[in-house]
Formats: sequence, structure tokens, C-alpha cells
Amino acid sequence: MIEIFGVYRSRALRNIWLLEEMGLPYRVVPVIQAFRLPDPLPADAPFNTRSPEFLAMNPAGSIPVMRDGDVVLSESLAINLYLARRYGPPVGTNDLVESAKFAQWTLYAATEIEPRSIQILFNRVQLPPAQRDEAKVTEAVAALRRPFAVLDAALAATGHPVGGRFTVADIALAECVRYCLPAPEALEGFPRVKAWIEACHARPAWKKIIAEREKEPALS
Repeated sequence: MIEIFGVYRSRALRNIWLLEEMGLPYRVVPVIQAFRLPDPLPADAPFNTRSPEFLAMNPAGSIPVMRDGDVVLSESLAINLYLARRYGPPVGTNDLVESAKFAQWTLYAATEIEPRSIQILFNRVQLPPAQRDEAKVTEAVAALRRPFAVLDAALAATGHPVGGRFTVADIALAECVRYCLPAPEALEGFPRVKAWIEACHARPAWKKIIAEREKEPALS
């Protein structure tokens, strides 16, 4: 059984979503972020990203980590690309060219969308109100217009970026686009992106995992 070490309120959500879509057996091993604990180091502390057993799997001390038999991987997007190639269609692939396109859009999401969209999440939701900076939201919305125009055009033919179907590429992009949703103005002028993210979030697998996520304490 595939194991995902992490929590739903983290980038592990990307891996859990993919596993749900693929119908693969898995279990989530709770590993809390060390910054959420007063002291992560005592022996009786909850299993966390500074626990020696966790650092033995990922010396970088970040979640998620995946274990699939003898394969141990960190970095959520790398994990998803592995799963997509290892377990194949329909969400993954056995085709080299399609696999490269999955990587292309995954990297595009990570480099062109997430650094901007996460500023919206921080400054509209996660930071305490006194620390929020609306100017950073404005900057992020402006910076997202070009990558959203690229994505909007890519969705024109089939409603998906790769293969005319829902794939690991949709998950990578949707998870990075999700961070901008507290600023609805970011999607103004991009009707295909708006319809696509709504369709992604209407999928049964997403509804199932987001319900599990809501059971966890909010980040603080």
C-alpha cells in the first residue's frame, strides 16, 4: 500500500487527490509541520517534520513524503509525476511524450503560477489581519494575467491542458490556481480557467479529500 506522510492541510493534498482519482490503495500517515508545535523535539512530541524518524526519510524536513514499496520520494509534484508514470492511464500515462507534457505543465504551475497565487492566499487568508499586505495581492493578480492567459488558451480545445482528459497535469495546475481563489478578480477575463477550476472542484475525489481536510485544525 502506498503511504503518504503528511497532513491534508499541506501540499500532501495534491498526492492524496491523485491517489483518489487513480483508485489506488493508500494510507495517510499524519506528520504535523514542526512550526505548529511549541517544541517539536521532545520524545513525546507528535510525529512531526523534525522527528528523527521523519528526517531519516526526508532530511529536508518537509512534507509530503511518499513510500511505495522500496521507493521513497519527497516533493509533492515529483511524487505525482512518479505515480502518473508508474501507474499509468487514465489520470497518468505510459507514453513518453505525454509524460513530458505532464512535466511541462507541472513545472509551469510551480514556477509561473504558484509563487504569485500563494501571495494571495497568504495576504487574504493565512496571515493575521495586521500582517496582511493588500499591495502584494494586487501585484500577484497583475502578475498572474500572463500565465492565466496561457492556460486559458490551452483549455480552449478540450477543457484540459493535456490529452483531452483529466490528468495529473490538471491536479498540478488546479492546486496552484486554488491559492488565488480568495481573490476572484484574478480570474476575471479568463472564463475557461474559471470553468475548469470549478469542474476540477466538482469531482467526487476532490469533494472527498476536501471533506477530510476540513476535519483537521486550521494552520496557525
